[in-house]
Formats: sequence, structure tokens, C-alpha cells
Amino acid sequence: MCMSNLKRNLFACIVSLILFVGSAVYSQTIYTQSDVEICNSKFQLAVNENLSAKPINEIIIEIAKSFIGTDYAAGSLEKGESEQLVVYLTGLDCYTFLESAIVFARSIKNGKTNFDNYQQELENIRYRSGELKEYPSRLHYFSDWIFEMNKRGIGKDVTKELGGIPYDKKINFMSTHVDSYKQLKNNPRFVKEIEAIEKEISARNYFYVPEDDIEEIEDKIQSGDILGVTTNIVGLDISHTGIAIRMDDGRIHLLHAPNVGYKVQISEKPLADYLKANKKQSGVMVLRVSNK
Repeated sequence: MCMSNLKRNLFACIVSLILFVGSAVYSQTIYTQSDVEICNSKFQLAVNENLSAKPINEIIIEIAKSFIGTDYAAGSLEKGESEQLVVYLTGLDCYTFLESAIVFARSIKNGKTNFDNYQQELENIRYRSGELKEYPSRLHYFSDWIFEMNKRGIGKDVTKELGGIPYDKKINFMSTHVDSYKQLKNNPRFVKEIEAIEKEISARNYFYVPEDDIEEIEDKIQSGDILGVTTNIVGLDISHTGIAIRMDDGRIHLLHAPNVGYKVQISEKPLADYLKANKKQSGVMVLRVSNK
């Protein structure tokens, strides 16, 4: 009898292990229990503050502000040898910060508020056509991300209507800095795919608001708008990202994860002054997340 029970328990354990491994492979997700707890806490915040009743730009702001004080974490998406969905909420870079705010906001607005829902929406936002395939399917260039969000109706690129002017630039930073990207260095075929994407980006008609013009048009920028900071770095479109927030001084500031050694914060200076203080920053592209 004891041996029979032992065999049954062993068999059940093996079945559970197979199901777990199968689920892990299917979901392609890397996360920790801390990430799950942070995720659940943001959804609980939404319940406590009745955020689902608010416009989505206000939800974005409330979720983003709840991350203030979170450490900057570089390279958090570069896990493993192949592309996997990475949930990393204990530390954020400038992109994963605003990405997280949007994913939470859309999930809250749509009433899909568990960790599985979060993973599904994260994949939808992070990857071309909302589908994780291989490394090139990730939206590595932020102007490409804006184009994709605009195309799929997740947001609207309002840069031109805010007074933006043409932003013509040859994009090739990744393909000309292969050694800086592990997956490109280890997979030469990915380089060809990235080169093709870079050509598509370079051929598009983009607009940006130059830093000298931002103060004149900032009354048209809304709190919760997504900002891509354009740059004069050769081959690169966007060097920094953040979320617009109007402060008590009536000016638009930048809610962002600044850099290594810093925490998520609101810029002390208004956006226009903040950009002028950095010689490599030239202006902004603006995406307005759709209220659906």
C-alpha cells in the first residue's frame, strides 16, 4: 500500500512538473515573485483609487507616479540566450518605465487586472504586431514603437499637429554597433533583419518638435502624453523617453527614469529647459495613448 501511494505521488509530481515546464515554455516569461507582488499592488491601487473611471492619460500618470523612487535598472530585458518576455518591475529604465505605465493603464481601463493579463498586454505593447517571435520582433527603436502604436490605434502620434517639423534621419545605430547587442553578435542573421527594419524606419515621414519650440506649444501637450526625446547621435532616432506631466508651475515636466544611479522622478526643470541642458538632445516626438 505504501509503495503504491509512493508511485502515485511520484507520478503526480512528474505530471505537475511536465505541466509546469510546458507552461513556462509556452508563456516564454521571465519574472520573480517580487514582480508578481508589484503587479498585484498596482492593480490594488487601481481599485482603491477607482482609476478605471478616469481617462487613460490620468491612469498613466497615477501609475507612473506610484513608481517614483524605483531604482534605474539597465539591460533588464536582455535575459537568456533567446528572446523571452521579461517582466522586471523592481527596477526600470526609461523605456520599461513608460511601457509599464501604459500596460497597467490599458489593463485597468479594460478591466483585465491579473498577472496573466499584464503579461498579455506587455507582449502586445513591446512587440511588432503584438507578437513575440525572435529578437528582431521587439520594437527596439522608439520611433518604430510610436509608428506601431499609431498604426494599431493604441495611441496617436500627435507630433505634427502640435507643430512638429520633419525629422529626417538615417537610422542604423544597432547594425553599426553589433558588438553592443549580445543577440546580434551571436546571431548574424538577426543583423540582416535589423538592417531591413532600419531602412523602413529611415524611409518614413517622422516629425519632431525642436527643443527651442517646446515652450511655445507645451500648452497643447497633455499630462500622460508619451515623449520620445530626439537626438543628434549619428544613426539613432530617440535617446531618452518619458511621460509628460503638468506641474503646479503650469509647465510640462518630464516624469521619467533618468539614468544609472538615479531613481524614477519628475524633472526639476520644465521639459524645454531640461532638454536644452543636454547637448545630445534635440526635441521630442509625442504619442497620445488612446482612451480604450
